[in-house]
Amino acid sequence: MADPYSTLGVARGATDAEIKSAYRKLAKELHPDKNRDNPKAADKFSAATNAYDLLSDKDKRARFDRGEIDGDGNPTAPFGFGGGGGGGGFRGQPGGFEAGGADFGDIFEGLFGGAGRRAGSGFGRQAPLPRGANVAYRLAVQFADAAILAPQRITLQDGKTIDLKLPAGVESGTQMRLSGKGQQGPGGAGDAIVTIDLRPHPFFTRDGDNVRLDLPITLDEAVKGGKVKVPTVDGPVMLGVPAGTASGKTLRLRGKGFTGKDGTRGDQLVTLMIDVPADDPAIQALVENWQDRRAVRAHLGV
Repeated sequence: MADPYSTLGVARGATDAEIKSAYRKLAKELHPDKNRDNPKAADKFSAATNAYDLLSDKDKRARFDRGEIDGDGNPTAPFGFGGGGGGGGFRGQPGGFEAGGADFGDIFEGLFGGAGRRAGSGFGRQAPLPRGANVAYRLAVQFADAAILAPQRITLQDGKTIDLKLPAGVESGTQMRLSGKGQQGPGGAGDAIVTIDLRPHPFFTRDGDNVRLDLPITLDEAVKGGKVKVPTVDGPVMLGVPAGTASGKTLRLRGKGFTGKDGTRGDQLVTLMIDVPADDPAIQALVENWQDRRAVRAHLGV
């Protein structure tokens, strides 16, 4: 059986304040609400609480120091020196305990903001049982789905499927927590942690909350201008190309990008790329006796 002084890490001559301080430190480290994935922490927490209950009671501490009761509050002699079969310590319950007289309220009020008094996990009642382990998942999400926050379906390890709503600002590495969808434990199920894996797109690229696209256009579309069909994450739209457009000119389609963390959509930036055929006789004949004499590279110093 454990020595309550050793359990709390204090000397036998420790003051009440030193005992209380030692227990506060251990309770903060080992509290089950902060160690849901570590069942051993719950056992250590229960042992520390048992030790504090005994040592914070002057009568029980004195009886322990005299050897009349053990670290669990049970009498050490056949008839308990009048103890009647128990020293008023903690009465074992499956996964929990009941306090035999120590006042834990001021300790846990300060440590956990009153969380220790919740129904079902209140001190002086029953300690919270450890929850089951969390379960990690990776979910591949298509580029366009992530941009428009399309619902995603994931299959859990128990075979059940869940439809997920992607968060605004989603990107590769974003994690979503599904409460109670992990492994079962004595204190309830853990959580499912879903990590998003944003898949690359064959022609879209992401630039912050904007989407970029290099759009090929023909020579006559560039010279004469007009409407051309452009793909977007929401589906194709018509884009006006100004007459005399140069290759590399970028046009903006507003609201066709990713949904940002503030809930607003970015834009699609369309860079026009003139695609000139290499072996078209008509174009070769057109420029046979024509030459553009502009100094288009003068700004480059050549």
